[in-house]
Amino acid sequence: VQLVESGGGLVQAGGSLRLACAASGRIRSIDAMGWYRQAPGKQREVVAFIASGSGSANYDDSVKGRFTISRDNAKNTMYLQMNSLKPEDTAVYYCNAVLIDYSRVWGQGTQVTVSS
Repeated sequence: VQLVESGGGLVQAGGSLRLACAASGRIRSIDAMGWYRQAPGKQREVVAFIASGSGSANYDDSVKGRFTISRDNAKNTMYLQMNSLKPEDTAVYYCNAVLIDYSRVWGQGTQVTVSS
C-alpha cells in the first residue's frame, strides 16, 4: 500500500483547507485510515480515523466540530475537511493506513500553516 497526501498550504485563521490521501496498491488490505499531525517540537498525534468497513469516524477532541474525515471508495481517496482553522492547527499532516495484519503505512506528509 502506498499513500500520497495533497492539499496542504497556508491559510489565515478561520479559513478552510481540504487534505486528500490517495491510496494505491493492495487496497483491500486496508482496515482503517486516518490522519495524524506533528507540530514542531511536539509528538505526532492522531487527528481523526475512519473505519474501512463501517465508515465510522472518530476525532480528537481538539478538532471535533471543525474537521470532517471522509472517504471516496471509488477513488481510493480519503479526505480531511478542515474548517475554522486555528494557528494551533499548524503542523505536518500525515495520512496513515492500518492494514489487516496490524501493520501501518504512512504518507510523506503535507504542511498546513495557519496564520493569526
